[in-house]
Amino acid sequence: MLPEVGLALWHVGDPGNIGTLVRAADAFGPAFIATSAGSADPTGPKALRASMGAIFRVPLVGFDEAPGRKVALVAHGGRHLEESALSGPTTFVLGAEREGLPEDVISSCDERVTISLAAEADSLNVGVAGAIALYELARRRMTTTS
Repeated sequence: MLPEVGLALWHVGDPGNIGTLVRAADAFGPAFIATSAGSADPTGPKALRASMGAIFRVPLVGFDEAPGRKVALVAHGGRHLEESALSGPTTFVLGAEREGLPEDVISSCDERVTISLAAEADSLNVGVAGAIALYELARRRMTTTS
C-alpha cells in the first residue's frame, strides 16, 4: 500500500534531482515517488548515490499511478503553499526545471501552489521545491498530532 503523500515527477531528467527527491520523501515521509516517461531512472547510479540509500525505503510508481489529490507545484501564479489547505492524501506534481509542467498536466491537477520566494528570486531547483513541499506537509502533520 502506498503512503498518502508523494511526489509525481513529470520529465525530471536529472538523476541527481531524482535521488534528492527520493531522499526527501524518506526524510519527510512516509512518501512515494511517481515518475513519468522521460524522467531519469531512480535506480540509475547517479540517482542511487544522491538518494543515500533512501531508494530502499521509498515506494516507486508510475506517474499515472499516483493517488490522492493532485497539487501542481508551479514557480509563479499558484496559491501560496503556506496558505493552501493541504490535508489527506496529497500528491505534489513537479515538472522539469527548464520546461516546468505543461498546461495539460497542470489543468489535470486539483490545485496550483507556489512556494513564496524573496522578490529577487525567480525559482527553485526542483529537488529543493519538492523537499520544501514535503516538509510543509510533514510539519502540518506534526502540528496536528502534538
